[in-house]
Amino acid sequence: MGAVLNPEMVRVDKYGSVGKEALLFGHIYEGEGGKVKYGKIKIGESGYVGSRKLRAMPGAIFLLFLLPLHNLSQNNGRVATSSSITATDGTTPWLSPSGDFAFGFQKLQDNKDQFLLCICATRIKIQSGLILSDPQGTTLWRTDLIVGNIDYGLMNDTGNFVIMGSDSTNPLWESFRNPTDTLLPTQTLERGSFLVSQKSEANFTQGRFYLRMLDNGNLVLVTQSVPSNSDYDNEYYNSGTFDTTNATNSGDKLVFEENGMMYVLKRNNQRQILTPLSIPSASQNYHRVTLNFDGVLSHYYHSRISNSSGWNILWSQPNNICIEIGGERGPGACGYNNVCNLGTNQRPICNCPQEYSLVDPNDAYGHCKPDFSISCDEVGKGPPEDSYSIITIRDTGWPKSDFQKISPSTEQDCQSACLHDCFCAVATYTSNSCWKKNLPLRNGRIDTSLNLKAFMKIRKDGVPPLSPGLPNPGSRQSKSWRNWPIMASTLLGSSV
Repeated sequence: MGAVLNPEMVRVDKYGSVGKEALLFGHIYEGEGGKVKYGKIKIGESGYVGSRKLRAMPGAIFLLFLLPLHNLSQNNGRVATSSSITATDGTTPWLSPSGDFAFGFQKLQDNKDQFLLCICATRIKIQSGLILSDPQGTTLWRTDLIVGNIDYGLMNDTGNFVIMGSDSTNPLWESFRNPTDTLLPTQTLERGSFLVSQKSEANFTQGRFYLRMLDNGNLVLVTQSVPSNSDYDNEYYNSGTFDTTNATNSGDKLVFEENGMMYVLKRNNQRQILTPLSIPSASQNYHRVTLNFDGVLSHYYHSRISNSSGWNILWSQPNNICIEIGGERGPGACGYNNVCNLGTNQRPICNCPQEYSLVDPNDAYGHCKPDFSISCDEVGKGPPEDSYSIITIRDTGWPKSDFQKISPSTEQDCQSACLHDCFCAVATYTSNSCWKKNLPLRNGRIDTSLNLKAFMKIRKDGVPPLSPGLPNPGSRQSKSWRNWPIMASTLLGSSV
């Protein structure tokens, strides 16, 4: 991930500042797709180095896996103060000693005037970003203040960009301590730290999926629709490394070893291994663990010799994100009214139901909206059969979206109950029970194990919504509708 820049200089100066990441400005400066028009990085003596102060973005260096950089040249990895990089086609990035990793600008394919400021593996397709101020030197965002005598920046062979002080052997700042959506070998995730996904495949702003190393020692995958909330919506993976009776048996940190092994290291130095027993050789393959934009955490490896095989998946969590996200808060694996179906490599595929379409046509994993209206203003203005029809969808459910259960019920009774209830958008039927659901629908998923039928109410073609207004009390027409108030209904059992 990273911010998108129009051509502008990146400088290493005295009395400069080092920030955590480019993407922040997509939220507070330009505000669309993580893109900003201008940006500058400064690294200098007595500069600012540290962690994020603003809430808008929780990480620093975002790793993307897209395109190689131009015009690579070898050096010893050190970046002296007053060095500079310009966002042009001919720019030469700062390289690690081996040349495996580079820090610099990458032009975007879809816009010749925009660049990503990134850390990338030069022999394969990787990117990431870091930004601080505009070309005029105005501070757009500042890290928490840590004063130090900055000597130089270093792009090392692990992919870690560090800022070194003149009087210390330890970095004053490093990208590995500020992860966002990706971990590389030798990197750790301490208690209280997290990864966060990007919003979509093409949108580099902050997403709603998190990998958190909790203070209690559990490693969890969670959704959080509102980034500023102190708690999260739903948990869909838990390492089970919290011991309520003995804290020393609880997790301390997530460790990604140089050989590609990943595990939760407990406080008693025991390990809970997350990777398979057989791991492709790290000497012959690059490794990374990424929280994908769709919420699936995946361990990838890529040959250091050949690009032909691309990135391969070693393991992923969870096994079925469509089913394992199913709480009462948030939309689920896909957006509201959307339906999740498990695809290849444990990755979700989202599709709007019939007669629904995406709110944002560019975000297939986002919310869907009905292409028609369901209104209680039509109550009493004619039989609902004149305006609506029912379509049947198999093996599709929206748990936690129901407002009334009818049991026992027949299929016909279930269809009729939804058709005659102006609050009902869809009803699901299984095992002689009917659940009526209202909009927005959440946790939509396809699950063939449920033996489930969904009856979705849609407006008939050519039938426009009627004008608002209700008939007089006691009207014969009003008796053709059964208006079930949500607040008065009783929810029995669990829904599907």
